[in-house]
Amino acid sequence: MDTKNLADLYSLPELDWTNVRKTLDANIPQAPGTGGPNRHTYWLTTINPDGSPHMTALGALWLDGAFWFTTGARSRKGRNLARDPRCAISIAVHDFDLTVNGTAAQVTDPKAVAEIAARYAADGWPAKVDDTGQALTAEYSAPSAGPPPWHVYRITASTAMALGTVEPGGATRWRF
Repeated sequence: MDTKNLADLYSLPELDWTNVRKTLDANIPQAPGTGGPNRHTYWLTTINPDGSPHMTALGALWLDGAFWFTTGARSRKGRNLARDPRCAISIAVHDFDLTVNGTAAQVTDPKAVAEIAARYAADGWPAKVDDTGQALTAEYSAPSAGPPPWHVYRITASTAMALGTVEPGGATRWRF
C-alpha cells in the first residue's frame, strides 16, 4: 500500500489506515438515530452511459476488508455496474470522511451471499437468500434497489482517501 499525506502543506499528521479499518470493522450503524446528524449513510457513485456520475444512498456493509452492497439488476446502479464496474463509495463518521474508489463485482458464491444476508438480518433488514442461492430477497428494501432479487456486490478498492474531522485533523490517500 502506498500512503500519501495530503495535509503536509499544513503540517498535519498522516492518517493511519489501521485506525480507519478499526472504525469500519466496528460495523457502522445505519439505522435512524445511530450516528451522523441522525444516522450514517453510505453513498455509491457509478458511471452512467453518457459518462456522467450517478450517486445514490444505499445500505452497505464492511466485511473482510471490503465494502458490500446489494441492488437489483434493473436499477440504475445495477445497469451501470453491468456496463462499467468502476465506482466509488463514501461515508462520513465521527473521526473521518472516507471515499473509496474501485470496482464492484457481483458475488454469486452461495456461502458469501448467505453470509451477507445474515449480516443484513443482524443489522435489522430481514434479508434472506433467494431460491437460486445467489441473490437476496426480503419483504422490503429501499425503493432505489428495484424489485427482488437483489444481487450482492463486493467492491475491490484501488484507492481510498480520508479527511480527519477531529483534532489534529489530516488528509491521507492510500493506493492499494
